Amino acid sequence: MEAAMDLMRRISPRESETALSALLTLLPDQSTHLLSQVDLPLKVLQDMDAGKEFILCEYNRDADSYRSPWSNNYHPPLDDGSLPSNELRKLEVEANEIFAIYRDQYYEGGVSSVYMWEDDNQGFVACFLIKKDGSRTRDGRRGYLQEGAWDAIHVIEVGLEEEGTAHYCLTSTVMLSLTTDDKQSGSFNLSGSIRRQMILDLPISEGHLCNMGKMIEEMEGKLRNSLDQVYFGKTREMVCTLRPPAEGIQLGGLPQN
Repeated sequence: MEAAMDLMRRISPRESETALSALLTLLPDQSTHLLSQVDLPLKVLQDMDAGKEFILCEYNRDADSYRSPWSNNYHPPLDDGSLPSNELRKLEVEANEIFAIYRDQYYEGGVSSVYMWEDDNQGFVACFLIKKDGSRTRDGRRGYLQEGAWDAIHVIEVGLEEEGTAHYCLTSTVMLSLTTDDKQSGSFNLSGSIRRQMILDLPISEGHLCNMGKMIEEMEGKLRNSLDQVYFGKTREMVCTLRPPAEGIQLGGLPQN
């Protein structure tokens, strides 16, 4: 099992679904653990009842149906699908509205979904998802990428309130994949994933959504910096080592004074 998880951490997000399927065939006894631990690139489905797109994942799945956060209905229809309590559903609706604003401000498009459910410790769990397709045919406004995808998964476990304070455990995963194919830059493919965790005890005077939002915003900033250093920084370093820029030319293409 340890070797399987080590392999999935190193596999490209574009090939992770194929790799997971092969591992499930080899390790059928570990299927539950694998499905709960391995994050796959997110998929999107249209909610015909609400007229909006929503994200598919293991957290809104019941059997072969997926619950929409907009209408609270399953697609395809499922009569006995699990649903959040009325109180938690109100919080889920508010979270989806706020997170859509956050998505537009930071990502300039894409699709977002928030799902909530009760856990066994009398608290609840919230899952915040963002998918941005940056390819030329979708949300890639600058037109640089032949294909491009950013998948962000934030799962927050919220504990019971004690003396005006709640315990939050945030686990975040970002999967990045991009491909260019043009005369100027040539063919180039870069993909990878990164996972981080944050644990905090915060006062609930401003509400759970405010606390969770601040944690996600801080975590995404750290993840973007890590991706920039690990993937783009290393790639830039290797390219400049193998093909150093001409003398007097900076990386940005501007002549030095």
